[in-house]
Amino acid sequence: MELQKLSNGHHHGFVPLENGIPRAEEEEEMLPHKSDGTKKPQFTDFEGKTSFGMSVFNLSNAIMGSGILGLSYAMSNTGIVLFIILLTCIACLSSYSVHLLLKSAGVVGIRAYEQLGFRAFGHPGKIAAGVIITFHNIGAMSSYLFIVKYELPLVIQAFLGLSSNTGDWFLNGNYLIIIVSVCVILPLALMRQLGYLGYTSGFSLTCMVFFLSSVIYKKFNIPCPLVPNGSNHTTIINTTMEEEGQCKGKMFTINQETAYTIPILAFAFVCHPEVLPIYTELKNATKRRMQGIANVSIMGMFVMYLLTAIFGYLTFYVNTESELLHTYSKVDPLDTLILCVRVAVLVAVTLTVPVVLFPIRRAILQLLFPEKPFHWARHITIALCLLFVVNVLVILVPNIRDIFGIIGATTAPSLIFILPGLFYLRIVPTEQEPMKSRPKITAACFTAMGFIFMSMSLTFIIIDWTTGEKRAGGGH
Repeated sequence: MELQKLSNGHHHGFVPLENGIPRAEEEEEMLPHKSDGTKKPQFTDFEGKTSFGMSVFNLSNAIMGSGILGLSYAMSNTGIVLFIILLTCIACLSSYSVHLLLKSAGVVGIRAYEQLGFRAFGHPGKIAAGVIITFHNIGAMSSYLFIVKYELPLVIQAFLGLSSNTGDWFLNGNYLIIIVSVCVILPLALMRQLGYLGYTSGFSLTCMVFFLSSVIYKKFNIPCPLVPNGSNHTTIINTTMEEEGQCKGKMFTINQETAYTIPILAFAFVCHPEVLPIYTELKNATKRRMQGIANVSIMGMFVMYLLTAIFGYLTFYVNTESELLHTYSKVDPLDTLILCVRVAVLVAVTLTVPVVLFPIRRAILQLLFPEKPFHWARHITIALCLLFVVNVLVILVPNIRDIFGIIGATTAPSLIFILPGLFYLRIVPTEQEPMKSRPKITAACFTAMGFIFMSMSLTFIIIDWTTGEKRAGGGH
């Protein structure tokens, strides 16, 4: 296994469960001045050394990523009020989902998503958890590299002072993502522990704060309707739109593209594959401490998401595209500030890819090599194979919206709603529940919500694809 048991001379007893998985009650440290005279077993899988702050950086970085670029587009298709309601609900549900995961992990005694699946449903549960994590994080990595594919050529083009793509190899996004993967992502992905990426995650978050600041600044510098600036730049808003009310923010909007909103929001808050690996490496790990890390990370990203969506939407209104930076490029592709923003976003999403890769590798190790000790050859080979697959997907998939839609509609509800709820129902003994709050009823409703969410999202997306194909067919 990638995470080895450490022998530090402080072993605590535990009661073994069936199939050799230990049951351990987590040491909560809620009343440290009291003791009932019994030994409190700790987790047996790893002794973490990562600080609270570094864990917040890693989890926040896992939450953020490319989803932030699609939120203004989501708001344009829901309206401001409906978007805020949906964003708040998804953030709260995500935090509650982390609570269910941590509670289940405390009962099992091992902080691995796949082991929770094994404890709940045996080998099928373990395989399902591993497969869902793998597909979701591959989709997330693909979306990050999608940004590199389309934004890095524009950055290089702007640095060279070119008004259009000349077709040279260094302006070809497919070549550039391969270079970035090999030169930047691979070395970081080869680190043995996730905690080492805390510094790069902190720098990544700093880049995204700069991105947010620039979005706010540009709101007050880009007029609506846009007027030609004499540089032959594309005018995306014509002068009649103001009369038609196209330069006013809408409170509620329902249209065909609204089907993609909830998947985009869900995709933007999925950090659950990284929660347990970060928990594993946390110093002085307790459920309360890890829940605090999750709450701080989710709240911080909620604020960043909300501000980015509002100011991005109020800049372009109905003309907001599914990738916000691409919308800015239509105003002035050589704008210096936007050029710097592009560089910052590219750095941020590139540094996020290794964080997302770690849970996939851990899932693969749990599924294929559950009893094997850590080995560098296996560690490196899995990273190389994953990056190869992701690069192929990014080269072949035509639109980032397709990745957001499908991943957000399938694996995101599984990771946020369905699996944590099912794990809690199957793992946590009824006698450990507070009788007044009846959390198992809440968990059951939570799980059912996930299935409804998945069904509705997939239905809307399929309808949108079908009608889109008919519209395209009718145009020929």
